[in-house]
Amino acid sequence: MKKKQVLVACGAGVATSTVVNGAIEDMAKENHLKVDLVQIKISEVGGYEDTADLLVTTAMTKKEYPFPVINARSFLTGIGTEDTKKQILEELKK
Repeated sequence: MKKKQVLVACGAGVATSTVVNGAIEDMAKENHLKVDLVQIKISEVGGYEDTADLLVTTAMTKKEYPFPVINARSFLTGIGTEDTKKQILEELKK
């Protein structure tokens, strides 16, 4: 299975994306998946359109991308986090 490039984006590319980044890293290890995690600002996503396999973000985005986009705001609220993790895992296993 090829290594997936996962963009983890929030407004500033620091606080909330660090939390989500850690969760994805843990899931990947537990499921023996190879991922290349790239922590960025939401404004930088366009620069990865040719290489990314998935975008996981806590920021709002209306733009369409050539890869799946998963809303990870549940990591901020604590509500629905398990469902979000399940969605991320499903995409990583494709």
